[in-house]
Amino acid sequence: MLNENIKIIRKSKGLSQQELAVKLNVVRQTISKWEKGLSVPDSDMLISISKVLEIPVSTLLGETVAEIKVDDLKAISEKLEVINLQLAQKKVTRQKIIQGSLIILCAVIVIISVILNVVNSPYLNWNYNDPETAVLGVGFHALEWLFVRLAPIILIGASVGIFFTRKKM
Repeated sequence: MLNENIKIIRKSKGLSQQELAVKLNVVRQTISKWEKGLSVPDSDMLISISKVLEIPVSTLLGETVAEIKVDDLKAISEKLEVINLQLAQKKVTRQKIIQGSLIILCAVIVIISVILNVVNSPYLNWNYNDPETAVLGVGFHALEWLFVRLAPIILIGASVGIFFTRKKM
């Protein structure tokens, strides 16, 4: 239907495929494909075609505009309400997942801090004359150094995140 309408309206306006193609900034083959039904223009192009041919898009698509009845509006509003409820439920679920992840992150940071405090850096007493032990000791020291500096920042950020994702009553 669309392909026939494009062809009929183009001819009624006295335009060749090439002339319409130039006005739409496409190649002539594109117009030919539309008119043969081998492809269809996208929504933006439909709007451009309707402007060039000086007709509404609904006419181009071959549809008649019908009046919206009150019953139709009620059905649409009910569907929108269901969609809004589904979106709200997704938001709550996402909030719970984020909050749970942040709580777990805080717990892991506290547990690691306690372990590091109890163990009290045993690698400091290792014999660093052995290259493998030295590399391993430096690795542990770098890990502990980074953790001690980054953990408080991450813990504060996670705590703030928990506060902002809490369920508001």
